[in-house]
Formats: sequence, C-alpha cells, structure tokens
Amino acid sequence: MSPIPSDIASVHTLPQLLAYRAACTPNAEAYRAFDPTTQSWMSLTWAQAAQHVGTWAQALAAMQLPAAARVAILLPNGLNAMCADQSALATGCVPVPLHAIDNPGSIAYILADCEASMLIVSHAEQWEKIRAVGTRFPALRAVVITDDDTPSFKAAAGSGEDPAVGSLAQWLAGAAHADGAPAPKAPDADDLAAIVYTSGTTGKPKGVMLTHHNVVSDVKAVLDRIAPTVDDVFLSFLPLSHTFERTGGYYLPIAAGSCVAYARSVPQLAEDLKTVRPTVLVSVPRIYERIHAKLLEKLSPMPWKMQLYEAAQHRGWARFCTMQGLPAPAAEDGRAAGWMAALPWPVLQALVAKPLLAQFGGRVRVAVSGGAPLSPTIAKCFLGLGLPLIQGYGMTETAPVVSVNSLDDNDPACVGKALPGVDVRIGENHELQVRGPIVMKGYWKRPEDTAKILSPDGWLGTGDQAELVNGRIYIKGRIKEIIVTSTGEKIPPGDLELALLADPLLEQAFVVGENRPFIACVAVLNAGEWQRLAADLGLSAQDTDGLNHPSVHRAVLARIEKNTASFARYAVPRAVHLTLDPWTIENTFMTPTLKLKRNNLMANFAQAIDGMYQKPGR
Repeated sequence: MSPIPSDIASVHTLPQLLAYRAACTPNAEAYRAFDPTTQSWMSLTWAQAAQHVGTWAQALAAMQLPAAARVAILLPNGLNAMCADQSALATGCVPVPLHAIDNPGSIAYILADCEASMLIVSHAEQWEKIRAVGTRFPALRAVVITDDDTPSFKAAAGSGEDPAVGSLAQWLAGAAHADGAPAPKAPDADDLAAIVYTSGTTGKPKGVMLTHHNVVSDVKAVLDRIAPTVDDVFLSFLPLSHTFERTGGYYLPIAAGSCVAYARSVPQLAEDLKTVRPTVLVSVPRIYERIHAKLLEKLSPMPWKMQLYEAAQHRGWARFCTMQGLPAPAAEDGRAAGWMAALPWPVLQALVAKPLLAQFGGRVRVAVSGGAPLSPTIAKCFLGLGLPLIQGYGMTETAPVVSVNSLDDNDPACVGKALPGVDVRIGENHELQVRGPIVMKGYWKRPEDTAKILSPDGWLGTGDQAELVNGRIYIKGRIKEIIVTSTGEKIPPGDLELALLADPLLEQAFVVGENRPFIACVAVLNAGEWQRLAADLGLSAQDTDGLNHPSVHRAVLARIEKNTASFARYAVPRAVHLTLDPWTIENTFMTPTLKLKRNNLMANFAQAIDGMYQKPGR
C-alpha cells in the first residue's frame, strides 16, 4: 500500500486523493444522502466513506479481474456510485461511467466496445433490457444489482458466456474471500482513471481515455481558480457519467474537503436546494434556463411585477458591470421598467433579488455553469440579481475543464482564462487548441480518430471557434455547425438557439438555413405558454392545427425578433415551424448529455423545413 500523501501537491492518483482527504479531516462530513426508509438525510464522514470504499475494494479484489479491467457503472448519483468508482480505482481497474438515461442499445455497444469485465446497475430490469439487445459480452464476468433483492450470484440462463448476476449484498459478502487473493496493484499516474464515452451527435460514441494525471491535474488547477473549502456544501444533481460533474462536483470536493449532498432527483431539485442550502453549485445552463423560464412564467400575467423584475435586473446588472470593470449597459436597456427603474437598489434587492436567491437556498457563494454556452440573457438575469455565477469551458477530452472565470474577474461573455498549466492558442479556421496535462491519452481503440484531433506535439483541436483577448477565451461556435446561407452569411446556431430559449414559450429550438436564403426555426412550444398564447389569439389550444395559423406564426416571430435584437438582421429567423412534441433521448433527437442531434432533426423535419422556404414571398 502506497504512503498517504502529506499534502495536495504530493497527490498523483485518485486513490491517493481520497486517502489524503480521509487522513486530513477524518471526522468532517463528506457525503449527505436522503434515506427513503427513514425519510431523513443521513451523513458519512470522510473516515466512514473511506471504510465503505475499502469494503467494496475487497469484494472487487476477490474477483481477481485482469489488470486494468473495465468496470462499467450504471448508477444514479449517490453513495453506491461513489463507492463503485473509488473501489475500481483503488484496485487498478478502469471505471466506465454510463448514462442512466441512455438507451439499452447504446449501453450494450459501450459494454462490448470497452470489453467490460463487470457491470454495476441499480435494477435487474436495466440489465435485462441491455441483455435483450442481443450483443455478445465475452469479457463480462459479473453483473451486480445494487437496489434489487437478488438472493445470490448465479449465471444467467443461456450460453456459457453469460455473466454471473447477483445482489450487492451477496457480492460484498465475497470480500471475505479476498484474503488469499494477491493484493491489486495501486494505479500509477499514467494509468487510466476512466474511459468516458462521448455521446456524439452523429455516429457511434467514442471512449475518451483519461489518466489519473489528467484528472488530478485538472482538479488541482480548478482548486486554484475556484477555491472551495471544508466549509462548503455542494449539491450533486448532474449525472456522474458527465465528466463536468465527475471533476467539478465529485473529485474537486474531495480535494477541498467539502461536503457533497446528493439531490434526490431533478424534479425534487427545487425542494432540495432549499433544504440543503448549498454554497457551491455545479450546473449546466439548462437548469438556470428552467428557473428563468419559471420566473418569467409567473411574472408575465402581472405587468407591474414584470416591471419590478426588469428594474431590479437592470439596476443590479449595472452594479455588476461597475464592480467588474465591464462597459455600462445602455440607458435604454432599462426603459421596460418604467418609473420603477428609479427605485433604490436596497428596495429592489429586498423585493426581487433576495426572494429569487432564496430559491437556491440563500447562501450560494459560487455557481459554476459549464457543459454548454450560457445565454447572455440568463447571465444578466442572475448576475444582476446577485447570484455569483461564473462560466467555464471544457470538453470530455480535457478532463474536462480548460478555463473558467473567477468571482473577481468575471466577464460572462467569455469562458474565462485558461487554468494554470494549460496552454491555449488559435489555429486554422479560428479553432481553439489546447495543450497541457489535462489533455486525454486518446480514444479507446481508435488511433485514427485520435490522430485527427490530437497532434504529435500534444495540441488538441477542440472543434470550437474562439478569440483570445487579454488572455480571456471567447467562444464563437462549433466549426462543423456553422450555418452558411446561400447569401454567404455565416451564423453559429448555438448562440442563436440560446437566445430563442430565453422566451418561456419556446421549450426547445433548432435553427436551419444551410444553403438557404435566410434562417428559419423549428421549435417545441411549452404547453402552458401555448395555452395562454392560443387564448390571447382566440384559438383552441387543443387543436394542433392552430400551431400553423398565420396569427400564431406572426406572434412567435415577433417574440423571436425581440429576443434576437442583438443579432445581425440576417441571423434572425424569418419563418417558424411549431410543434408540441418534445425532443428526447428516446425519440433519438437528443444525446444523453442533452445536445441536439441535428442530423436526426433535419431528416425528421425535412418536409416542414422545405415548406418554410416555399411559402409565397419567401
């Protein structure tokens, strides 16, 4: 057993990181989770967490898996997911986190591709659905079911290749048989710490090979920029299959000694925020977008409250810009607030800002947004009303954080400066390129794909266009997703779609226009907002034909024009196609990380898209 590091600088692997933390603050609260049996929150100290991991590691060692065996983990956020990951790491195995919301076919592909020796899932039904796909898993030796009362390990019916399947309790009991087994070798810094499969908007997912050196380097660099402490409480709700959550919401708190509270579910997130009262939030923009949409939904029927909100946001945003040394907002930006814009900030803060911040628990000192671009509308709302929101940038291939703003240097139009030890530059076609200890080893069993993105001297092509200004990184859009209209205009769809989604009426949006004369939009309407709009226009919300009524299109386009006022005229959508059917992972229009599958959407709406460009006058 390797010696426990005396300081964070001496930590080089993830098992060392946990050992270091358990030795530093053994009695401090490490994890908090809701126990449905007692209907109360339970806590684990760092010493107890390390003890739980030790039991899991013994059971894993008893299996005597091959060196660097892949252990696939299909679990929701919680103590079991943490123990599964840490025990795999401690025994020199390689965790393969799986998206709980992914479809069985995709999971089956990943299990076969990474040649997983073991699968850990919550329910037997999940395994049965994966098995029913019919993919062969010759390397798979065992499937552990954590939440079902499977009596004992047994081979599944079928061929001799079927793995043993059993309950967590039965598997952990196998730890007693580990005494005679050779002790597993502790991992080195250059060994794999995970194979994380990118969901991919096209083609099969690719396995990103991240080493302990990659992940630990990123954790240390983020620790330097964000500076969480032993007094902080994180609320974990992004899936641990997402590298952003793994580094920012899981390994980072271990390094800092912060407590992690596991949210019960996304639908219960609003309640958990008020109960846990986190001090640090790690989230994707979609969560902030939903809260913003709910806020506007409540305010829209009451014009005076909307004016009060506009006044508070405008005054607060002006204060934020002054404190950060950013250009002051234009005076006309506050005109929507009317006479309320003259109210003093303490009054606006008490009436608007404090009640909004209370929805987050009332004591958030830093909220990190990453995983996708943050809409300027959302940034101005929350920063103006006092939520300390900072945006970062990264990708799975960089473990994942490349850059992030800090609280005292926070321009929401950029994604911050590169982390310490990370080099960035602008390459051909304005592509952002990254080099440093955080850059992946490569793609699992895909040397050709690795060579396409990673140069021999270590520069990784991100696929994002960017500008560097005084060290700050400004992302302009995905290179492959840039829309070039038939008039030669170039429009990055991501920023435009974010602006559209600032309107609570639009639940999802997809803009098109490649080789077309103008930009058009396909959008999914929010059901509640659609009912209100239909009533205002004297239409029946139950009659879906009403979605194509000229008055509806005129109203939607007017709202779109308002929310895209900052865009060039050629970038503003001039036609819409509306639907009430959401785009999901199940209907293949979204990836497990909730990115649009543009090719699938284009194919599905081909006729409707053609129709938008064939109307008279287009």
